[in-house]
This record gives sequence, structure tokens and C-alpha cells, in this order.
Amino acid sequence: MIRIIFAVFAAATIVIGCSTNAVTGRSQMKLLPESELQSMAVTEYQSFLSSNKVISSATSKDAEMVNRVGQRITQAVKQYYAQKGLSAELDGYNWEYKLVDSKDVNAWCMPGGKIVVYTGLLPITQNEAALAAVMGHEVSHALFNHGNERMSQGMVQQGLGSALSVALSNKPAATQNLFMTAFGIGSNVLGVLPFSRKHELEADRYGLIWTAMAGYNPQEAINLWKRMEAAGGGQGQPEFLSTHPSEGKRIQELEKHMPEALQYYRPVSK
Repeated sequence: MIRIIFAVFAAATIVIGCSTNAVTGRSQMKLLPESELQSMAVTEYQSFLSSNKVISSATSKDAEMVNRVGQRITQAVKQYYAQKGLSAELDGYNWEYKLVDSKDVNAWCMPGGKIVVYTGLLPITQNEAALAAVMGHEVSHALFNHGNERMSQGMVQQGLGSALSVALSNKPAATQNLFMTAFGIGSNVLGVLPFSRKHELEADRYGLIWTAMAGYNPQEAINLWKRMEAAGGGQGQPEFLSTHPSEGKRIQELEKHMPEALQYYRPVSK
């Protein structure tokens, strides 16, 4: 009986928490207010930066590049949302871009536009256009509330309820761990964050658009994932065993959406 009651409660919670994304048009289960996640992101972002080595853009060309690419990507996002009459969707975003000294091949974006790129990613990106593709991808995860979806699902599964403030009060460590996992912080598997195939491919598609609108050639994303595949030594998990698209599948999808992205491409000099 308890299981039945829990199942009914979970189902009702999912139905109540469903909404439609204004850009993608996809129905999503989002139990957590974006404003609360953005507030939590500010705290967790500062905590992360204070416990890791942040490289200053004043002394590092790589950090300066991350900042430059980040600004171009986010300006493209603002332009796109403005053209669609959706600027209000970006309320609460206070963009920040940091390069962190780490061998991990990763980058991520918290709610509200809190971005980190690890130095271990740069030998694989190799150029600004590829870095733009990565940052555009990570920004898309935040914009489309993918982490909110994953955290909402996790809170229901772990019995934490659907109120973030209550979960933080009752089980702060579990809630914090769920937040870090939901937004891919700490993952180091060649930059592939723990999102579903649907999330990854959605982020890839729009990441190409932001890259192109920022003045970078979106076709460099294909070369990037070929290098990712090579860096993995061709030993990546078979796609059916993973929650992520294989490099080959990802490249196929990138090629599929490339004509759309190229319509937005206007080269901009550095």
C-alpha cells in the first residue's frame, strides 16, 4: 500500500511539474523554480572556485580566450532570444566565465550562466571555434533546464520531495551531491556530461546555432568530436550501454543540423 501511495504521489508530482520549453517546444518535468536553482548555483559556484585554482585572464591568454568566447556565445544567446521575443526567459542570468586548472577534459554551466572550462579540455579543442562549440553546448544545457529535469527526477527518486529549500534543510549533503551530479560538475569523461541522449543532442543542435551566431565556424564541432573520439582511443562504450550518444552518432546529428546552423554564420574577426 505504501508503494502504491508513493507511486501515485510521484506520478501526480510529475504531471504537476510538467512545462513546455519556450525554445525547443519539448515538454519537461521541472519541479524546481529556476530562481531557487540560480540562487543555489551562486553559492556552489563560489564554493567551487574557492577550492580550485582559477586562472586569471589578466595573466593567461587561455583564460582571456575563454572569457572572449564566453562573451560572444552569450551575446549570441541574448540576440537569438530577443529575436524570438523571449528575452524574459533569461531573467536572473548573470554570466560568468572561468578557466580552472585541471587535467579533467570537461566544461559545464550552472543555472544563471555560471560557466567553468577546465584546462584539460584545451588540448582537444585546440582553437576558439571548437571551444565555442563546447561552451555553446554547455550553455544550452542550462538554458533548456536539463539539469532541472535531472535534479527533479533525482529528488523524487530519492524521496527528497519537490521543495528545494526543504531538501536543503533536511538533507543538505544529499541535495548538494544531487545538484553537482545533475549539472555535470566533476564529470571527467571526455567532456560528456551525465545527461540523456535527448539532452545531449538537443544541446548539440542549439550549441551549433550559438557558435555560428557568435561568428565561429560551426563545422569545427565535427572536427572537435573526431578529436574527442581519438582521445578516447576508439574505446568508448557502445552507445546502447551508455546514456550518451556515441561520437559517431553525435557527428551524424551535427551534420544533420549543420545546414540550419550555417544560416546563422557570419564570420567575425578576432
